[in-house]
Amino acid sequence: MLEFPRWKYALILVVVLLSALYAAPNLFQKDPAVQVTKNRPAAVVDEALVARVRSILDDAGISAGTVELQGDQVLVRLPDAGTQTLAADALRPALGEDFSAALNLVPTTPAWLEALGARPMSLGLDLQGGVHFMMQVDQQAALEKRLDSYADAIRAALREARIGYTGAERRADATVAVTLANAGDAARARSEIQQALAGLRAPTALGGGPTVEVDGNRITVRLPEAELNRIATEAIEQNRNVISNRINAIGVAEPVLQRQGNDRLVIQLPGLQDTAEAKRLIGATATLEFRAVTGDEAQAAAALADNSIPAGSRIYYDDAGRPLLLSRRLLVSGDELVNAQPTTDPQTGLPAVSITLNSAAGKRMFDHTLENVGNRLGIVYVERIPTVTMVNGEEVRSSRTVERVISSSTIRGVFGKDFQTTGLSREEATALAKQLKAGALAAPMDFVEESVIGPTLGAQNVARGTKAVVYAFLFTLAFFAIYYRMFGLITCVALLLNLLMVVAVMSLFGATMTLPGFAGLALSIGMSVDANVLINERIREELRAGMPPRTAIATGYDKASGTIFDSNMTALLAGIALYAFGTGPLRGFAVTMVIGILTSVFTAVTVSRGIATLIYGGRRKLKSLAI
Repeated sequence: MLEFPRWKYALILVVVLLSALYAAPNLFQKDPAVQVTKNRPAAVVDEALVARVRSILDDAGISAGTVELQGDQVLVRLPDAGTQTLAADALRPALGEDFSAALNLVPTTPAWLEALGARPMSLGLDLQGGVHFMMQVDQQAALEKRLDSYADAIRAALREARIGYTGAERRADATVAVTLANAGDAARARSEIQQALAGLRAPTALGGGPTVEVDGNRITVRLPEAELNRIATEAIEQNRNVISNRINAIGVAEPVLQRQGNDRLVIQLPGLQDTAEAKRLIGATATLEFRAVTGDEAQAAAALADNSIPAGSRIYYDDAGRPLLLSRRLLVSGDELVNAQPTTDPQTGLPAVSITLNSAAGKRMFDHTLENVGNRLGIVYVERIPTVTMVNGEEVRSSRTVERVISSSTIRGVFGKDFQTTGLSREEATALAKQLKAGALAAPMDFVEESVIGPTLGAQNVARGTKAVVYAFLFTLAFFAIYYRMFGLITCVALLLNLLMVVAVMSLFGATMTLPGFAGLALSIGMSVDANVLINERIREELRAGMPPRTAIATGYDKASGTIFDSNMTALLAGIALYAFGTGPLRGFAVTMVIGILTSVFTAVTVSRGIATLIYGGRRKLKSLAI
């Protein structure tokens, strides 16, 4: 008997209404915009800047939609992409180096839809434009940092074993040279060094660790090739994880972050709201270093004057350009920080950063402060700044490292893993806390390639992809309407609802549509067609066998449903595998395909049956079907 429960009609109605609601934001196009943000902490974003931006655009003869202040940025809405480019070209030289003018797309979704959690579907880099970065890891710096940690561990082990030494320093040939005060301690020193280095190696590391060679009172710690390769691999993987955390902090939907070669990372950031801030945050390598002060300003100036810098010390400078002697031994580095929050020093009222260290670094800090109450502790702010120079008419990208002492306070009491550091401005404290919280890079990175995909190219890709899907629908609908007549129209309604549901689900869960996603959508249309063909042909077979029309409809749906579930299950597993093991475009294709398969099964089996029952279920004297 051809029957359909009323609760299923209610379910279909709810699904249709929700799908229409959450697909609706995609009807509102994003406005081309230019987003003005500051490059330097001293720059001010206020109404005066808004008036200045308006004046620059008026002088250039550019008609802007609106120029408004939004938080710490000025947003200029423009009528089209061509005007957007002209506006950015006019603003950049006029605003100078204090501000950045970035191309962006600003959503225009009504507030009442946003309040319901409805937002437009995220578009990939190829559909809405965005920024493409390629960054290169300085693996030599990672190696030097690891060797410095080995040297620190060796010095600590020799001190604890009460073995005298005159030096333990990293060398340029990737070795650590140790000079003992007494050659008779060489055997015992070698044993202590081997134990100390064994504790630093990863449990999963393959191959032999560092080798310890003894020659009289000299001990050389040499790293094998496998260890050097492991350090380089760990550096790029840690940097990849750190940059991933930083991208997540920006809120980019479906970013692409992939390794390329042995020392490079490819980063694609579609749909950014602030590309300038993204570049600053992603490329930031600022961190803190904590070092013991070994000589005050007067001693440092005297050491510079007669070129007699003590062994184990280095000259650093503060903001005022005054020299200070700090230990070469790094007490705590930025990658040992667990958390960082901008705060205010309760005693002075000055900006500060509240820092939490991991257990190992906290113990070192506790031991150091326990033995050095009354002495000074230096905090060094280290930043790697990218530079671009012209050589023979070509851009050469490099970077320079800036190190400055931001604090050299006297240790008033013992502290461990939780403490505060001051000496920064309010904005510097906030920016540094963000960078430290996102994680410190294992090795410095430089931008070696940067490109921007404009919204015009993305709009062309959207238009072509949409045209491909629309034509696929039109051809399918025309065929079904002619070949299956009334049941062809039922199938057309189910296919249209399927498309609506796919768009709604992708919008609701924040999935990203890319050009491969359009291919997955077209494939899901084809699979939905296949399910409806199975149902319609099964109904026709039952009619040929002499079954009454209403019974033939019910039997056709019952018998075809099992086959549809089986065939779609295999495709669903393939889509899940593509998403789990694929990257980039493959995942975009897989997401759309999986969502399309799930919605097509619902529309083909449930929705079309409900419509057929609504049309034919009440007709008791039905003699034939338009199929």
